[in-house]
Amino acid sequence: MNKTIVHQKEKKLVGIKIRTNNRTEADPLKGKIFPCIQKYFHQNIAQEILHRLHPGTTYCVYTEYESDYTGDYTYFIGEEVSSLATIPTGLESLIIPAQSYVKFTNGPGPMPEVIRKPWQEIWQMTPKDLGGKRNYIADFEVYDERASDHQNIVLDIYIGIIPNVF
Repeated sequence: MNKTIVHQKEKKLVGIKIRTNNRTEADPLKGKIFPCIQKYFHQNIAQEILHRLHPGTTYCVYTEYESDYTGDYTYFIGEEVSSLATIPTGLESLIIPAQSYVKFTNGPGPMPEVIRKPWQEIWQMTPKDLGGKRNYIADFEVYDERASDHQNIVLDIYIGIIPNVF
């Protein structure tokens, strides 16, 4: 995993969301994230999103944390938009605030290992390992053209941090 500290500007997203936690997601039969992803892609929800900035680039966001990675959180999947003025019925909006992140570039590798393994490593990292303390405002994954081959996915994971706070 390549790691860099970056600052990201605010991002406006439109998509769908669910509420879950990592205990639920550890059981493939009870997990809510995979069915949410299936719904998003099988129902071609991206095509309903207006004002798409980068069609085909999907954001998967972890936000509204109850506590830390052990508590409940909201999982959101969608695309970045230039405006939230019109949100189609059945879709949700989300604003990722401007903040500092540690960016991990992962892969190439097959799904779901390319995403599962990095998260397991991230959960074990200390603030010093990360380059700052996690703030649990918003963390996200970016799936762009590098994710088109499901056996050789390259993706970025952004973990929101307060830099240099250990």
